[in-house]
Amino acid sequence: MSIKVLLLEDNLLFAETIVDLLEDSGLHVTHAPNGQSALDLTFSQKFDLYLLDINVPLIDGITLLKELREANDNTPTIFLTSHKDKEVLKKSFLSGADDFITKPFDTDELFFRINALLKRVKPNKTECIGLLCHDEIHKRILYDKRELELSKKEYELLLLLMLHVNNNVPKELILAELWSSSEGGSEGAVRVYITRLKQLIPEITIENIRGIGYKLVS
Repeated sequence: MSIKVLLLEDNLLFAETIVDLLEDSGLHVTHAPNGQSALDLTFSQKFDLYLLDINVPLIDGITLLKELREANDNTPTIFLTSHKDKEVLKKSFLSGADDFITKPFDTDELFFRINALLKRVKPNKTECIGLLCHDEIHKRILYDKRELELSKKEYELLLLLMLHVNNNVPKELILAELWSSSEGGSEGAVRVYITRLKQLIPEITIENIRGIGYKLVS
């Protein structure tokens, strides 16, 4: 249910910064250092958004997007580039781009443009399970039409339970999804988050499946 982003960027330090920034906001980002690897990734995965640099090795961003559009890939696309030349700007839009941001840019502007573009192409991307609704565009969960005040881990856990509604979610899966190997989550921490969620959504049943994990019941 998380928004999947393909980032094409050959500056590894800049790419790492953008990946961290976007993933901290709840997006799932796959980085490609050159145009050929980006093209290969589009064959094996489905993305919700492309963020493409222009001057990259093997296949430049404009050529890449042109090839994707010719293959009927209409994934929303924003160019992130240091180019300021009007001719390059014109070529980027002719290749099928939806937006264009010139480096260096303000990170808030990047989020504004991403949210505006995704809202335009997916205006009603909200999935509901009873009183619970996940607003994918704005990365929030509503309970009885009111936004829940959730920490990042609470949001991820509740979203995981919603994704597997009426099915057991093993503790091992929860630990793997919520914590990286370096963070080292614990079953005790999961129990704390589950208790907190039960308090926030009292009319929704979250069952403890002894020895296995948890289940959200619709």
